[in-house]
Amino acid sequence: MLTTQALPEKTPNIANECKNDAAHVSRRARLAARLKSAVASLSPRGVGGVGGVSARRVRVLPLITAMVALTATTLGTVLLPSHAHAADRLSLLCSADLEWCQLMKSRFEKETGIGVAMIRKSAGEALALLTAQRARPQFDIWWAGSGDSHLQAAFEGLTDAYRSPALSQLQPWAQRFAQVGRDRTVGVYQGLLGIGYNVAELRRRKVDAPRCWRDLLAPGLKGEIQIANPNSSGTAYVALATLVQLMGEDQAFAYMRSLNANVSQYTATGVAPGEAASRGEASVAIEFLHDLVKQRVAGFDIATTAPCEGTGYEIGGMSLVAGAAHPAIAKQFYDFALRADVQSLADQAHAYQLPSNTQAAVPKQAPQPSGIKLIDYDFARYGDPATRKRLLQRWNTEIYAHAR
Repeated sequence: MLTTQALPEKTPNIANECKNDAAHVSRRARLAARLKSAVASLSPRGVGGVGGVSARRVRVLPLITAMVALTATTLGTVLLPSHAHAADRLSLLCSADLEWCQLMKSRFEKETGIGVAMIRKSAGEALALLTAQRARPQFDIWWAGSGDSHLQAAFEGLTDAYRSPALSQLQPWAQRFAQVGRDRTVGVYQGLLGIGYNVAELRRRKVDAPRCWRDLLAPGLKGEIQIANPNSSGTAYVALATLVQLMGEDQAFAYMRSLNANVSQYTATGVAPGEAASRGEASVAIEFLHDLVKQRVAGFDIATTAPCEGTGYEIGGMSLVAGAAHPAIAKQFYDFALRADVQSLADQAHAYQLPSNTQAAVPKQAPQPSGIKLIDYDFARYGDPATRKRLLQRWNTEIYAHAR
C-alpha cells in the first residue's frame, strides 16, 4: 500500500537565506549565460545546425536540466513576489496551456480582487520545481498537468490534504483519483492519449495514416515523429506508462527502441509535437488528443486517431502546496477551479478536455472515450515515486541515450 511521507520540519533563518541568495548571484548569472548560449545554438528546421545537425535531432535533456536548475534557484528572488510583499497575493503554478492558465488567473482576480502571480511549467518541470523548493515553497497551489506528477508530489509529502465542498459534484474518476492521492490532489479534467498527423505531409510522402501503435514503426516515417521527453513532460510520461501497461515493460521498451529510428526529436513540452506537425516540421505527433484538436480548430490540417491496440489517458490534477504562505487563498482558488461554471470556461481558452464537474459544459470538440479502447490505467502504481524514477532511468539509458 502506498503511503505518504510526513512533511519535513522547517526552521528558516531569513538572514542566512539572504546571505546565501547574495552569494549565489554570480553563479546564477553564469548559469543563465550558459543557458542563453545553448538556446542560441539551436537552428530551425531547414537551416543547418551546429555541425550540420538539424534542430529536429537536438537532444533536449541537458537543456531541460539547465532550465529547471536555473528556474529553481532564481524563481523566488526574480519571478515571484516575496512572502513579505505578497500578503494577499496567490502564487499559482500552472501546467495547462498558457491560454487556459491566463484565463483562470484573470477570472479569479476579477471575481475575488486577489492578485495572482502565475508561472506556467509542464508537469515534469513543475514537479522538479516543487521538489527543489521543498524547504522554502514559493507557490501556494499547483493547477493542471498530468495526474501522475501530482500523485508523486502527494506521495512525497509535497502537497497538503484537502477535501473541497465541491468534491461530491465531481465525476467518479475524479473522486477515485483524489482517494488514490489521499486527498492531496484532485482531478480537474480528463484527456485521452492518441496520435496526430499532418494529412498533407503523409500524402506527399505517400505514407499510410497510422491507426495503431505498430504503424508508427513504418520505414516511411523515419525521422518524421515527435514525442515529448518524459523527464520534463507529463504527457510523455503517460505515454511511457501506457505502453508499459499495454505491452508489458520489456516489450514496451523493445517497441520504443524500434520507434527511436522514426523519432526526430524528444521535445521539452507535451504540446510541442502537435505544434511541429501543424507547421509541417514533423509528420506525426504523439500527445493528448485534445491538444491535437486545438491545432485542427486553429485551421491546421491535422487528423487524429486513438491507437487500435488501446491507449491510456490522463487525469489532470490540482494540489495545494505544503508549507505555502497563503493556504486560505489557495483553498479559495481550489474550490473556484472545481466549480461547474468555471470549468465550463475551458472552451473559451480552446481547451478541449473533459471537465471533472458533472454539471460543467463539455466542449463540443472534446474527444470522447466512447469508441476508444482505453486501458485500465493504474494511477497508484505509475504515480509512485519509485516506479516513476525507475522507468525514467531505464528510458534515459535504453531509449534517449540512443536517440537520433
